[in-house]
Amino acid sequence: MRCVIFDLDGTLADTSGDLLAAANTCFEEMGESVRLTPEQDAGVALRGGRAMLTAGLTRAGILSDALVDQWYPRLLSAYEGALDVHTVFYPGALEAVEILRSQGYAVGICTNKPERLAEKLMQALGARDLFGSLVGADTLRTRKPDVAPYWAAVDRAGGTRNASLLVGDSDTDRNTAKAAGVPSILVTFAPPGDAVKALNPEGVIDHFDDLPKEVARLIG
Repeated sequence: MRCVIFDLDGTLADTSGDLLAAANTCFEEMGESVRLTPEQDAGVALRGGRAMLTAGLTRAGILSDALVDQWYPRLLSAYEGALDVHTVFYPGALEAVEILRSQGYAVGICTNKPERLAEKLMQALGARDLFGSLVGADTLRTRKPDVAPYWAAVDRAGGTRNASLLVGDSDTDRNTAKAAGVPSILVTFAPPGDAVKALNPEGVIDHFDDLPKEVARLIG
């Protein structure tokens, strides 16, 4: 079965607001005045918890690997407690998934968010049942751009490996697809925007309305 695998953060959903809030909780508890903002740091948020801690601690002038390691579990805890307050699916995302399903594609998720948090978020947003698989950063021993999580997402969704592709928003997704020898489609509506075109993906979309035709062009 032809198969489309999606990244989650920055691809299916804008999760930056809740991620930034979790990081700011940590800075507040540290007694630091630094705060990350959606206007400046949405792209940082979509690179994950350690990237946010690194950015904030750098601005505070107290960056160290030890502090990042110390506060990372607290960030995950804060995020888990409020992960669907600001998060929304990008316009047309779920409609595109439904169209692909109706056309006979298997669909799944491969994310570098911890599996427990990804599952909880998709359940909270009421969309988990649309996807045949969900593989997170800690589902296996490796994470993207290693190919193993991608193949697991394809297999668990019931897809055929050589008739699959990855929809994402970053060099991590591009490199994962390249390593797997499958096409990638990158979105321009999340940070870093049009800059993803420089990664030379096989496809680019500016809106999810364009996804089904791009999928058909690339894997039939």
